Amino acid sequence: MSFGYKYGIPVDADLVVDVRFLPNPHWVPELRPLTGLDAEVSDYVVEQPRAREFLDRYSELLKFVADGYIHEGKRYVTIAVGCTGGKHRSVAMTEHLAARLVKEGVETLVLHRDLGRE
Repeated sequence: MSFGYKYGIPVDADLVVDVRFLPNPHWVPELRPLTGLDAEVSDYVVEQPRAREFLDRYSELLKFVADGYIHEGKRYVTIAVGCTGGKHRSVAMTEHLAARLVKEGVETLVLHRDLGRE
């Protein structure tokens, strides 16, 4: 799930991660009206070296944590990825994390809680 911190942290999230450390497309005039679902924004976010490293490291952590949840009998895990408004960075990173999980054979449902909420 992606979300915007300005709307509050999702109360049903098991894991919450903050991607506000990545450059914000909001400050790029041609990207501002777009969302993390648009290729231009997604590429802008994910092509940052820190974004790629984050995806690699967090994906590994998620695999480790998921095994623990399964061992404890939990059937699903809600992962929340947040940025300021829930429009650009969190959306792009959620999509990329979900794609990685699907590639690993993990059943995944994506929700962009605050997209379109402006």
